[in-house]
Amino acid sequence: MKAYSTKAISAVLAGAMVMGGASSAFADAATVAASTPATVTTQTNTAATGIFSDVKTGFWAEKHIYKLASQGIVVGNNGLFRPGDSVTQQEAVLMALRFMKLQGNVDNNTAVALPTGFEVSNYYKAYVVLAFQQGLLDKTTEMATDNLKTAWGERKATREWIAEVLIRALGKTSDAAAVASEPTGFADDSKVSASKRGYINTAVDLGLANGLDGNRFDPQGVVTRAQLATFFSRAEGHNTLEYDNTVKGSISEIKDGKLTVYNNGVSSPFNLSASTAYFNSTSETRISLNDVQPYTKVTVIGATYNAAYVEVTDPTPQVDSVSGSFAKLSSGNKIWLESTDTFNEYYYDAATTFVDVNGDKIEPASIAAGSVVTLQRETYSGSHKVVNVQVTSGIVNKTNTGIIQSIDLTAKSITFKNAAGTAETFKWEEGTTLFSSQSSVLLPAELKVNSAVKYTIKDNLIRSVEVTQGVERTVLGSINELTSSTIVYKKADGTKEVKLLGATPTIIIPNITSPVAGDLIADAVGGDNVQLTLNSSDQVTKIEVLSRQIDQFSGAAIVDYNTKTQLLTIMDSSNKPHVFQLDEKTKLYYEGVLPTLSTIGGRLTENRKVNVRAIGQRALSLEIVAKYEGTVTAVNATSRTIVLKLSDGQSVTLPYPQLVDLFGKTSATISDVPIGSAVTAVLSASQEIVTVLKVKTVMQLETATVNAGTNRVSVKLTAGTSEINTLAIPLTNEAGQTIKLSDLKAGDFVNVTFDGSSPLSIQSVKLTSGQVTALDAVAGTLTLKDYTAAVQTFAVSGGVRIIRDATTTTALSNLTTADRVELRKDANGTTIIRVLPQLSRTFSRYDSTTNGVVTKRISTNDNNIFRLAANVYIHQADTTLSVQSLKENDNITVYFNNDVVVEIVKQ
Repeated sequence: MKAYSTKAISAVLAGAMVMGGASSAFADAATVAASTPATVTTQTNTAATGIFSDVKTGFWAEKHIYKLASQGIVVGNNGLFRPGDSVTQQEAVLMALRFMKLQGNVDNNTAVALPTGFEVSNYYKAYVVLAFQQGLLDKTTEMATDNLKTAWGERKATREWIAEVLIRALGKTSDAAAVASEPTGFADDSKVSASKRGYINTAVDLGLANGLDGNRFDPQGVVTRAQLATFFSRAEGHNTLEYDNTVKGSISEIKDGKLTVYNNGVSSPFNLSASTAYFNSTSETRISLNDVQPYTKVTVIGATYNAAYVEVTDPTPQVDSVSGSFAKLSSGNKIWLESTDTFNEYYYDAATTFVDVNGDKIEPASIAAGSVVTLQRETYSGSHKVVNVQVTSGIVNKTNTGIIQSIDLTAKSITFKNAAGTAETFKWEEGTTLFSSQSSVLLPAELKVNSAVKYTIKDNLIRSVEVTQGVERTVLGSINELTSSTIVYKKADGTKEVKLLGATPTIIIPNITSPVAGDLIADAVGGDNVQLTLNSSDQVTKIEVLSRQIDQFSGAAIVDYNTKTQLLTIMDSSNKPHVFQLDEKTKLYYEGVLPTLSTIGGRLTENRKVNVRAIGQRALSLEIVAKYEGTVTAVNATSRTIVLKLSDGQSVTLPYPQLVDLFGKTSATISDVPIGSAVTAVLSASQEIVTVLKVKTVMQLETATVNAGTNRVSVKLTAGTSEINTLAIPLTNEAGQTIKLSDLKAGDFVNVTFDGSSPLSIQSVKLTSGQVTALDAVAGTLTLKDYTAAVQTFAVSGGVRIIRDATTTTALSNLTTADRVELRKDANGTTIIRVLPQLSRTFSRYDSTTNGVVTKRISTNDNNIFRLAANVYIHQADTTLSVQSLKENDNITVYFNNDVVVEIVKQ
């Protein structure tokens, strides 16, 4: 299976964002209210103002969701978008009609009837009828007998069905017909419905759809709300419709929280706010307002001139430049420049900026005659208004030191803060400037702000910039060579660079857990494409694989191995043969050992399963399969088989295991393993039998004893305790930082990761105790003032369980601001809040011998001696008290944590 080929990698990235597996109505509040069907949830038409609480900044489809939400094509529900929900066919139809700006053609007051057997929810009937009338749906296909076995409207929309709807919405049905007989080129082309092949081909040709891992299209896979929003957002580039609240043009002004867009003689002002979302047309991630520059091209979406979504469609300023010798200013806002034999006049206005050679603002009257100036004029309106005047006279030739304050790649300028503390800006010209760091030649984009530099200026232009003390930066390239101390990589321009590796560089490789340097592919032809992070000493501290140029075959069956020619023939999971050449550079693995070519030959027998990584026919690595690690996706009791999905996306079918190893469960069977469980299937030597299936679990347990001397900790179980030897197990805190066993104590909670019954790691769980000072049940937040007086706010979006005495509830509203609580997160992210018990008592005395307080008895059987915690908080209102300051007959409220007093409030 080609899991890491160049084609497959691009398919994975694009496919993950374009199509894939969405429910929840796409109806807006107004339409729902008008129809008032009993089964439809009322919707709120949420604009792109960042109020989709489940679409976080950085979410892969954030840009497309907010764009279409601003246009009213998609909507949310009570502040949620539910991006991972699947989409039904009737919901997709409504979204497509909005995309086509046809939803207003529906008359919801007219009864609609559809053929018997063609089931659509009442609310959507009129829209579906309109879709048939507009050619968005094909009546023959959709109403075919075989297509009516289940309710048509509630059916999950598939990838191939959505491809057809999108192409029809774009009016490109004829394009699809022209390529309907051509194969899609995907490995699962045989699974594509014949009637959908042309639509898939057209969607691929338009760049709207790509394949998944293994060059599959997965035509029957379901589509999510996020993926469908992305689908239609990208499709907007292929239609000519003008959407409501959407303005395209050039920025004529941006300041004081306002942005004005100019287009065809019309200026449209928009208010900007903290919730305005900014994006670039060439990127999926957010940008900041500072990245939006005047005179660039943008698309702005927002009702009532309040910008909800701003997208920079062309970051190149729409300006030209005119230079000359300044002559004078005259009435009527005229500036005169002297050319060779004449004077030329230009107009400016109050918005025009005047700056000196370093970019500092100046008054127009301060410009001296004879100064060389450059005028920037906008080119988008036809009036060529002067927007900027910069004095460029005063020739500068010097070498200086300082730091880089800012870099403008578009303007090709750098602002330096020189040794005297003065900021000065100079430009560079391509081909005349050298940027360097130690022995490396740098690209302008590789320069970093705050780097210490030595720079040379000649004729007012930058001639060289040498980084003398850098800051962390990143470079891109493909790995050519890799040693224990150096890495050689090839840059985009074909040149090679060599860098020293840091002491322990971080390595990140997609789909590989805890990768090491040996997992990296170094090759002059097909080395890994990587991003290297360099520290201030130009040493590599991080290597992140962005894509791989190799082919990877997992669980392939050996057909033949020739020990003389060292040619290996395999059959991949799609029953396609491949031949590879093994040599002394091929990395060989077998059951944790590293055999040689001469010793592994006898094990490369027919039908033995192997994992192969190769470039072309050259085998980079060969591993004889001894186990599979993946996720259980299916269990078949009839055939007694299980299906695992591996990390590379491939699925393997295995026989029932002889033994199931599950922590906390003796004599476990396959019925104890839920679908979705992460497991390791250990194979027999013949690879035909699963000797043991180890189930990976994470459990939150309470420590019973901690013995740092013997490296052992015991944890509480339902039926007693279990002891764990921590000598070879990593111990971390919630932030992932390494801790010592002595940092734990009895009564602490820990998250223990198990591989079967074997512990793999232990993570301490943070406990926070204190008084609830504020809570918002709607937003799902509460604020605690802990016993160090620190105030912290916690979000409980992962769910909450509140334990008060012997009762458990699941609503924040069951807390009050008078409660003292202990808070932690369980292994699944649920917030556990234990309300601390309290007693009202009358103080008698303090017993220093036992470090306890004695209260007056209420009855003869009353417990009246309470042990104090070492850091017990004693106070009256906000005044902290000592225990010695308490007097007999003082009325106190005592709060306990595990029978120890943690707080005393004097009344």
